[in-house]
Amino acid sequence: MSHAKHNAQVQILHAADGYPITAYLYATARSPVKGQLLVAGATGVGQQFYRRFAEYACAQGFNVLTLDYRGIGQSAPKQLKGFKMAFADWGQLDLAAAVDFMQRDDLPLFLVGHSYGGHALGLLPNHAKVSRCYTLGTGAGWHGWMPLQERLKVQLMWNVLFPVLVAWKGYLPWKVLGLGEDIPRDAYRQWKRWCGMPHYFFDDPLIRDAKKQQFAQVRTPITAAVALDDLWALPVSRDAFMQYYSGAEVMCQDIDPRAYHLELGEMGHMGYFRPKAQPLWDQVLAWFTAPLASSEAD
Repeated sequence: MSHAKHNAQVQILHAADGYPITAYLYATARSPVKGQLLVAGATGVGQQFYRRFAEYACAQGFNVLTLDYRGIGQSAPKQLKGFKMAFADWGQLDLAAAVDFMQRDDLPLFLVGHSYGGHALGLLPNHAKVSRCYTLGTGAGWHGWMPLQERLKVQLMWNVLFPVLVAWKGYLPWKVLGLGEDIPRDAYRQWKRWCGMPHYFFDDPLIRDAKKQQFAQVRTPITAAVALDDLWALPVSRDAFMQYYSGAEVMCQDIDPRAYHLELGEMGHMGYFRPKAQPLWDQVLAWFTAPLASSEAD
């Protein structure tokens, strides 16, 4: 894959509660600019994982911003043990600050959400500023939507491995497992709770009514794509979550990796942003600038 390399500029954003968020801005040299593009990452995945996609989109004419949520990567405090936060902060505070930073009157703002990033759209207090959203690998997180072998593996992690590691370190040492960035204990606990429910936080009696109402207010057109070999977010899991964007036009896409000359198992939950997925990137970026099937003005 060949495309021009872009030097990203470090941006320190400040969330509504004052927390500093480290982000990278990839400013396009192309003219005219096609739009502003915000990459909302998955749980425990640092923004450097999305660098190649950001560089590619930048070369195609988009100004792109990636960020590390609080407690993750370059937005983590020196000591993660004892760090206080809520899992929803990543969307309603951190990503919200990025939306405000990227929003311009003369250009549309697009959002690519990976896994949690697809949940985050509904958590945004300023979601109305987002013109279109493309989610990749966003599902309800419940082990029951997974194939049996993966289900057993995930249950073992949640019920045996993770509690021991978190008790030992005071946070989830995701890096030790080679799975990404370390995750604050507060975020881990809420994540675990909601992954134990078929419809994620929409089944949580403590917040479900508020969350249903919140998500129903979103009007941003969404394409919700999952790969058929993404065992953590199969179509049934995607559908269990995305139905709560009830006020938005949601177009569901099931990605067959073989259509992109990939073997089954090569796309999975993380492959959407690996270089082999460049044909998928072209499709995502093309949808942002193409006319919608139905009128956005309605």
